[in-house]
Amino acid sequence: MTGMPLFLHGVPLPKSVQEMSMNVSVPVIVLGLLPSSKDEQGKLKLALCSGGCFQAIGHGISNSFLNKVRGVAKQFFQLLQEEKQKYSRAANQVEGCGYDLVVSEKQVLDWNTRLFLRVFPEHQRKLNLWPENPDKIRHAYLTLSRRTVSYELNSCREVLHEYSIKLKQLVDLLFKAMAKSLALEENSRPDWRQSSDACQIMSNGIFKSPVHRVLTNTDKLRISVAMFNEVEPEKEIGGLIDENRPRLYRNVKIYASFNYECFQKGKVPLEEVKFHA
Repeated sequence: MTGMPLFLHGVPLPKSVQEMSMNVSVPVIVLGLLPSSKDEQGKLKLALCSGGCFQAIGHGISNSFLNKVRGVAKQFFQLLQEEKQKYSRAANQVEGCGYDLVVSEKQVLDWNTRLFLRVFPEHQRKLNLWPENPDKIRHAYLTLSRRTVSYELNSCREVLHEYSIKLKQLVDLLFKAMAKSLALEENSRPDWRQSSDACQIMSNGIFKSPVHRVLTNTDKLRISVAMFNEVEPEKEIGGLIDENRPRLYRNVKIYASFNYECFQKGKVPLEEVKFHA
């Protein structure tokens, strides 16, 4: 990607963000090697300190199971509208199926429909919003001890639950490696379970947060199955500050809501929380 200025809702992104997005090749990280390989740990840190993103391989999730997750998502959004409405989000709520919340009269509306579900902690799941069985999805495959075992998943909920558990294990592995790359003591590691913006704030600018861009296609349906990690709403996010690295960002709370509102107003959240002495 070279020479193309980037815009958010028609507003040019800051120069620092523009430069970060130019000439970036996506690194490949073998997640299974992170606990034992210093080379892989070094590649991870380099990726996080440069473009802020990477392609994960060697994660242990079989292709057949990932295809099952994609199939569940695709089949849900192909349901009739009246069927999908059973899982609609309530007014002024985030969870459920529907369009983005409107937070500004000047907001540019995204051309998408979301099914937003909280998966952890499990006791906070609103299972009435979890699709049960869009199209009698019955089988998935899991690789265990070098052999493929077929097992039955009785509903879409079970597929989503299994997917959530697997991703949580990978996220825990990744965050431990991130903390280790900053040479933090075991008992002083921060809670890295945040969005990429929050990680940039918490690392005081060492880790970088990439700009997420998605292209729409009028002829082809695009479906993403993404999991976001966010800090507890009332927990304050602060940076790693010392005499050699002064504060770059102010402390913030309820960052997920702040991030969403900035995006819908055409602002870059990280620019809005920069610290000015």
